[in-house]
Order: sequence, then structure tokens, then C-alpha cells
Amino acid sequence: MTTTYSSLAILDPRELIFGRAPRPVKCGFGLTIGDGCIYPEVNFTLPAISVNEANWPEVTAQYEQMVKGVLGRAAGLGVPGLVIEFELLPAMTEEPAWGAEITALLHRRLQEAHERHGLRCALRVTPTDIRDTGGVPALRQGEAWERLRRSFELCAEAGADILSIESVGGKEVHDQALVYGDVRGIVFALGVLAPRDVAWLWDQIAAVCRSHGKVIPGGDTACGFANTAMQLAGQKMLPEVLAAAVRAMSAVRSLAAFEHGAVGPSKDCAYEGPVIKAITGCPISMEGKSAACAHFSPIGNIAAAACDLWSNESVQNVRLLSGSAPEAFTELLIYDCRLMNTAAERGGARRLREWLEESDRWLSPQAAVLATEATYRIAKAIVSCHDGYSRTVAAGREALAFVREGIESERLQVPPRERTWLARIEEALAALPESEEELLEEMREQYGDRFDPASYGLG
Repeated sequence: MTTTYSSLAILDPRELIFGRAPRPVKCGFGLTIGDGCIYPEVNFTLPAISVNEANWPEVTAQYEQMVKGVLGRAAGLGVPGLVIEFELLPAMTEEPAWGAEITALLHRRLQEAHERHGLRCALRVTPTDIRDTGGVPALRQGEAWERLRRSFELCAEAGADILSIESVGGKEVHDQALVYGDVRGIVFALGVLAPRDVAWLWDQIAAVCRSHGKVIPGGDTACGFANTAMQLAGQKMLPEVLAAAVRAMSAVRSLAAFEHGAVGPSKDCAYEGPVIKAITGCPISMEGKSAACAHFSPIGNIAAAACDLWSNESVQNVRLLSGSAPEAFTELLIYDCRLMNTAAERGGARRLREWLEESDRWLSPQAAVLATEATYRIAKAIVSCHDGYSRTVAAGREALAFVREGIESERLQVPPRERTWLARIEEALAALPESEEELLEEMREQYGDRFDPASYGLG
């Protein structure tokens, strides 16, 4: 069943806040996400080791060690609830039985923790989108898609409570367009190609969840698009204002997951999550300062303003002075969540949200567009339109309008190069054709060697 969002689920921006979502999600072992309590979402991965048949006993031993350490730390600190995310490495999706075996191992340990300690908990499983294997990807057919589909099925059978993905449709065009600062190509990838792939893919994922009873279709992420832009901007390889525009526009392709079956919580690396929450009312997972083990960002505090799960992104199983890195980051997340939950209990949630936002928002265009005011305006711009293309353009224009207001009020300080790029991107968005059909014909000529129209249901 398809849902089209034409209005906001959260009508008052003051209610776009951490811990509360109009549509909470029940999952796993007695856990409800979005009903007033923020929970840590812990994600861990292997140290440097090849994932192959010869090393498989060591791989499973590593995951056993990691989950035991995380659950031990959670029990020691008396956490009220916990989500563990298992992001499959590519080899674990290519060999679906491998991913399912680790899923079963983690599920078993969570069940034991619930039975012994009463820990409310759930397991999110995220297969790797292996369809983008180089060259022109065939997204809707072929061996890569069949292995990915089988991975979802086997992980659901093995005990996944939530299924998610970081989908890649449109990335084959977006990567090149981003590097060259080609706004028309970026809009085409984010507004024409990606929403079509996300919609098709989530029809398949939602069907798998329905066929396995209580498995929840969580959400997608524009990690491969907006987070790539964020990292390139951090390395001064492209403008921050462009990364901010990409962040806002990427919300449209992630929203398509919720229009085709996803109910949340969204993926942690989907920094577009607050826009999704404002529109859908579904709970979201976010990451920020506690994800510095995985990547740096200019949005370490503001990212927490509307979160329902607070994540560390991913950390390798390496030894620190205190203990293993997964244990250490579990503790960091737990203390962050304690602070937010205490603020909510004592009536200080809005004040804490204000501080989280103000500590970041005017130090970077990328932080500015995550502020509640900007998020709300971007969300309203999206639901005022009715197709992926027009929504993407509207989101980009609204985000840049907010950035420009910040610059003109002198609250947001950016160098002259950023101001030049801001004007350039505004002009490019204003010059886009009214219909996606016109842009499609242009992009066939420019990027036709990079994408397969059949993969997007295009003639």
C-alpha cells in the first residue's frame, strides 16, 4: 500500500523534539520507540579481518564478544532499553547465510538479556546494498538483487526485529554530478532516479516484513548521497552550502521509503531524519558527536534535537584503555540518553533542545539546515509538492533561503567562496525546467552512459 504525504504529522514545530513521535513503534522484546524515552542504538563491526570461509570462526567469535560486552555494559549501567544494529559487511550480504548466522547469534543474546535482566531491546539488521557493483547497475534484477533479497528474507527468519538499508539507486549519477558541482545532475539523481528506486525497493522490503510477522520495516538513509557531500565538504573538496542543499534535497528520496511501507525508526546516518519525522510522525534514529569513531561532522549536537534513538554509527572491535571500543561507546550513548531523558522528565526538554541547536546551528550551513525552524520549513516545502522532482527542488530552494537569511543577518559567517557558490546554486535551482520529463531528456544525453532507465521504471 502506498501513502502520499501532503501534510505534516507534527503541526507545531515545538513538538518536533527528542524522544516523542506521534507514531511510536513497538518492536523486539518489549521496546517501544518514540513514546517519551530516548534509547541508545549501538552499532559495532569487525576490526581489520577478511570475511571469508577460512576466517568465519573468528568472525563469529568477534560478534559474540562484542554483543556480550555491550549487553554487559548496558546491564551495569541499568539502561532502560537498547537497540543493537547489525550492519552486514558486503561479504555477509553476498553470502546471505552468513548474515543470517550473525543475526541469529545477536538475537539469541538479546533474548537472554531480556529474560535475565528484563532489558527491553531490539535488533536492527541492515543488509548492504550490493546492487551497485560497478559500471551501470541493474537494480531490479540479476544476481546482486537476488542475493540482497535473500539476505533480507534469511535475516528476518533468523530474528531481525527491524530491517533497514542504505540504498544506492541514483548514486551512479549523483557521485559524478556532486564532484563537478552539477546541480542539475544532483537534482536528477536525488529527485528523479533515487525516489523511484527507494519506492520499488521498499515495496519489496515491506513485503518481506509482512511475510515474517512482527518484523518492522525501519527506514532508509541518504548516507551515500548527503553524507558523502558532508565528508567532501569537510575536506574542502566542495562547498558547505552545496552539502547543505544536498542534505535537504536528500530527504525526498528517504521519504519514499515511508510512502512504501517503512514505519521507523529511520536509519541513524539519515541526518535528514528530522524532516522525515516532521512529515510522517515516525520515530527516528540519529547520530552526532558519539559517532566520531566513524566519521567527523559539523553537526555533533544539533543532530540530537529530535532523535528517538541515539547512535554511535559504527565502531570497530578494538581494545581501549577502559575496555573494548563497543563497550566504551555503549557507555557514551547511555549517558547521552540519560541526560536527554532526565531533561524530558524534569520539563526541560525544550530548553535542552535549544542548547543542542544553538551550540551548532550558526557555525556551519550544514548545521543551520538541521535547526528545528529550518527542518520545519523544508518539510512544509516538500509536502506542498506531489512528485519527487518538484519536492526535491522545493527542499533545496527552502534550505538555501534559510542559509541566505542566516548570512544576511550575520548570524552565519561564511567565506566569500561560499557566498559565490550559494548564488550559483540558487540560480541553478531557479533555472530547472518545470517538469521532470524535460530534465530527463537532457540527462539522458549527459549521463546516459551511467544509468539504466529500466532500473528506474523509465522507458
